[in-house]
Amino acid sequence: MSTTSTIKVTKGKLSGTVKLSGAKNSALRLLAASILTDGEVRLSNFPNGLLDIQVHLEMLQVLGKEYVSKDDTVVIRQNQILETELKWDKRSIRNTLLILGALTARYGEGRVPLPGGCKLGERKYDIHVMLLEQLGAKVWEEEGMLCTQVGDAGRFIGNDIYLPIRSTGATENAILCGALANGITTVWNPHIRPEILDLIHMLNKMGADIKVFGQKCIVIQGKEELRGVEHEVIPDNMEALTWAIGSVITDGDVEILNFPKNHLDVPMVFLKESGMKIYEGENSVIVKGGTTYPLEISTGPYPGINSDMQPLLAVYGAMSSGVSKIVDLRFPGRYAYAEELGKMGMDFEVIGDLLVINGGRQLHGATVQALDLRAGIALLLAGLTAEGETVIENAWQIHRGYDDLYLKLKDLNIRI
Repeated sequence: MSTTSTIKVTKGKLSGTVKLSGAKNSALRLLAASILTDGEVRLSNFPNGLLDIQVHLEMLQVLGKEYVSKDDTVVIRQNQILETELKWDKRSIRNTLLILGALTARYGEGRVPLPGGCKLGERKYDIHVMLLEQLGAKVWEEEGMLCTQVGDAGRFIGNDIYLPIRSTGATENAILCGALANGITTVWNPHIRPEILDLIHMLNKMGADIKVFGQKCIVIQGKEELRGVEHEVIPDNMEALTWAIGSVITDGDVEILNFPKNHLDVPMVFLKESGMKIYEGENSVIVKGGTTYPLEISTGPYPGINSDMQPLLAVYGAMSSGVSKIVDLRFPGRYAYAEELGKMGMDFEVIGDLLVINGGRQLHGATVQALDLRAGIALLLAGLTAEGETVIENAWQIHRGYDDLYLKLKDLNIRI
């Protein structure tokens, strides 16, 4: 797969059939969970081609794991005690926080580079520090590293973790840490979403004892060790939404296989009400283009509309006649992508935490920057509707989250 930093897009209509890859946001967490066992971990429906996945697999290799990836499967093995310091000077991803939690849970200490990833406003890691400390770890920064060490027992001590906000990453880290803790860990105010349920499902197959009580709490009975596992990654709901919106705004006709309808209930209600034509089959949906109407949405915790979705919904709003409004109170800094869409002719205004889009205007080609993963794919979809050529710089961002992108676009009658 080419991962060039610049791609050129011209007007086109998405048409054909596409099969969803495994969810990036689940696969990364499952890789972190593989640190909790020396048994073999075999993952299927796995998005091996994603740049973030490749980074994480290399990180595991640096720690001492071995892996073999082929097609949509990866097998992870361990034949030695892992290093507890991640010596990594390449591009970082935010998943290093989960690596730190898993290393500390398994070996009683850890050192990882300070986390990276998309810059989405303020994304600090103080909640992660809080939960690590509440489970008995000393946490400090040292020479660009985030470091942990637990007491003489060498294990986390189960505790009640009260999350001040429904944080996905903090919920995941608490689950990883609690799985090998001594005693019971209860995570209050967790963010329950499909990727977290997938993580819990795999850990329970590995011998963990994790129970979910709705959005109220997660109760984890710590175990001394976990075993290997075979597990299938859930389909990527962000990819599903991408192809659905792309089909509509390009006046296309796309069948999406393995469409996770139960993971997208709320956004699909808004899209159907705005005019999206969806025909549901047993294990797929067909989405057809046509006239659409404005959206008014606010992002929030699952099952609400994820912040990741808003750049895609902004392009949808730009192609709908009328005024669309998007509110993102969690990551308002993410509206920076609107400036790039503005270069293509999107008429918008940011009023405090509100993005207002005057839709229905023809977009035109321009040179734009993929500021992050979801902004990048939104620009690509916009380019498919624009008159003239769109040049997307820093396009490597898109490959962080879309497996086999060029091949899938080719199958949908689009050449990049």
